[in-house]
This record gives sequence, structure tokens and C-alpha cells, in this order.
Amino acid sequence: MVHLQKAGFTVAIENRADLQPIKAQHQVPADLQACHTALIDGYVIEGHVPADLIGRLLRERPKVLGLSVPGMPIGSPGMETPGSPAEPYRVFTFDRAGTRTVFATRP
Repeated sequence: MVHLQKAGFTVAIENRADLQPIKAQHQVPADLQACHTALIDGYVIEGHVPADLIGRLLRERPKVLGLSVPGMPIGSPGMETPGSPAEPYRVFTFDRAGTRTVFATRP
């Protein structure tokens, strides 16, 4: 959340014991689910997605449901580990038809 706030996003945190209903409502595919789910301007952001890529999503406005970083890769926002190199990871888009595409790779 701090990563998003530093990037200029306003963040409202809502802690829930069970995120599955939100993930189901917003059609997040099971294999792309992660620990956090956010909603912004009609899109779903799933997991530790970098703020610059959220900004790109909002500028480009692709016809997708959202972005996802499955799992918790070391080096993704909020998962930085001092002394450990960042793991390469992919940021995916997903849509209603179940199509997934690579939106970006990091690092």
C-alpha cells in the first residue's frame, strides 16, 4: 500500500477475512489470484502490481478486467528483501473470456 501511496494513488484499505467473494465477483482467474485485491477505475488489481503499470493500464485503457501478479515474487512492490536479488516475474492482464496476456515483465 505504501508503494501505491508514494506513487500518488489514494488508497482505502478494507481488511476482510475472506477475499474469495470479491475475487469471484470480479472474475479473477484462480491461477492469477494473490494475497491482495484492489479496485481502481473499473479495473481489478490482483497482487503486488507495480504502480507504474497501474498507471499505464489507466492511460491505455485496454479491454481487460485487470492486472495480476500471481504469488508474492521477491522484489515486487512490498516484497523487497534486503540482500536478496529481485526475482523475475510477469504481470498479466485477464479478461472475461479467460484470456491472459503478459502486460509486462520485471525486473
